[in-house]
Amino acid sequence: MKSRCISRSRILMFVLCLGIAFSFAVAADTPAIVGSWEGTLDPGVQAKKRIVVHISVDEEGTLSGTIDYPDQQVSGVQLNIITYKEHALHFESTGIPGSYDGTMSKDNTQINGTLNQGGTPLSLILKKTP
Repeated sequence: MKSRCISRSRILMFVLCLGIAFSFAVAADTPAIVGSWEGTLDPGVQAKKRIVVHISVDEEGTLSGTIDYPDQQVSGVQLNIITYKEHALHFESTGIPGSYDGTMSKDNTQINGTLNQGGTPLSLILKKTP
């Protein structure tokens, strides 16, 4: 009976270790750009606007995302095009309409870039949110 409990414990420990190893492997493959990013747009004569960009990746590695404008009660604006390569982020949305080009910091916590809306370029720093 005692050896039976030890065997069950070993099997349980093995399964637990496999699950932890799989979690780390999946996390290691997730691009640094995946997650939520928040910034404040300052259009000058208009009121400042908070922007939250949500970026996800599917099983095939394809990026997708949405934008929220919390101060305007707008959420889920689709990003039609999104690319991220070598710390450079680019996305476009016909829902805004506009585009963004930025560069991720070395510690992967901030993106410094420019949002172009209606032909007007505006500086926009996005910071990763927990």
